[in-house]
Amino acid sequence: MTSRTLPGLSHLDDRNRPTMVDVGAKDITRREALAEARVLLPRVVASALQRSGHRTEKGPVFDTAIIAGVMAAKRTHELIPFCHPLGLEHCSVQIEQRRGGEVLVRCRVAVHHRTGVEMEALTGATVAALTIYDMCKALSHDIEISGVRLLEKSGGKRAYRRTGPRRAAEEG
Repeated sequence: MTSRTLPGLSHLDDRNRPTMVDVGAKDITRREALAEARVLLPRVVASALQRSGHRTEKGPVFDTAIIAGVMAAKRTHELIPFCHPLGLEHCSVQIEQRRGGEVLVRCRVAVHHRTGVEMEALTGATVAALTIYDMCKALSHDIEISGVRLLEKSGGKRAYRRTGPRRAAEEG
């Protein structure tokens, strides 16, 4: 007796076993994705970063996070088991320090391929946020990373653009 794959779960075969999606029959198109992560810094850390030009004893925090985010996006297939290896054509990480100790990290990724780059954008944003944490933890461990989410994607079967705040159903 074979079990049925749940609809919409493309990484399961007809026996509900994990599998990599075969993208061979898909069209090559330009695929883009934008993801973000938020880092909430305690007031003392946010003030120290502002005064220092975003530097700690470990070096330039935001510059290092940008490099780490790009490196992570390029290596997503090594971290997420069923991601296809992609030769990214574009990857950028922007970091903005906002009021109230919030730091917004955004990662945009693009490639011409048969599969999307959502995971690469999400990985880039997340690792950049983790790098900010790592470089600031000597000042405080009360740093929070949250709001990791896909903002938009294009170029595949379904385009996506997040509009407005999260709905209650999305929050679980």
